[in-house]
Amino acid sequence: MTEERPRYDAIGGGYARLRREDPRIAARLLAALGPARSVVNVGAGAGSYEPRDRHVIAIEPSAVMAAQRPPELVPAIAASAGALPLFDGSADAAMAVLAIHHWDAEQEAGVRELRRVARGPVALLTVDAAVAGEMWLVRDYLTEVAELDRRIMPPIDRLAGWLGGDVRVETVEVARDTPDWTLMAFWAHPERVLDAAARAATSGFARMDEHVVARVVADVERDLADGTWDERNGALRALDSYDAGLRLVVAER
Repeated sequence: MTEERPRYDAIGGGYARLRREDPRIAARLLAALGPARSVVNVGAGAGSYEPRDRHVIAIEPSAVMAAQRPPELVPAIAASAGALPLFDGSADAAMAVLAIHHWDAEQEAGVRELRRVARGPVALLTVDAAVAGEMWLVRDYLTEVAELDRRIMPPIDRLAGWLGGDVRVETVEVARDTPDWTLMAFWAHPERVLDAAARAATSGFARMDEHVVARVVADVERDLADGTWDERNGALRALDSYDAGLRLVVAER
């Protein structure tokens, strides 16, 4: 992070409660890390998706996020992604979960740092902004997030170039019943837009001006009440999972 105050000091207060680990996504991340016994987790936050059966070096610049880490997890080191306080090849693997878009001017440096400190695989859970922009909430109501994502989400091919080596990209569908209430999880829960706590637990809403949020809430509430939302998007209610743009990018040495 390049800001004087880490962004999540302001918007991270509810993450431990509403942004809980989805075991299906966690399994995908563990598989990507392979047999690594030591893992650097950058943007570690409150500890969701952090392996419990391996030695972890957690990096988190936000004191608010670090304070939400449960006692069984290692304390986080306060540092930014672009200058990790670690030697080359310090760990078997490295990971970052929905964090890169918050690294601002340090995005490229941060990804290259992950590659530098990991002897083996680097696993990045990130978002394909083009796909995410087609989800009903972003496409029809919160268009400002689509514009923001295009600016702050590094394209997948750019990430691959920064990582180097053998890179694969996996689509990670978001389940209807996911306990991780990201903005992408709203695909199945339009009523959640009316929940202030749910909105606050997503950086997409939290980074918007108040008048934008008020407009979106009013529009979704109206369209739910008069049936417009279901007329346009009702087929989604029959799906168990959906591709909202979540991607797992894995780079092997």
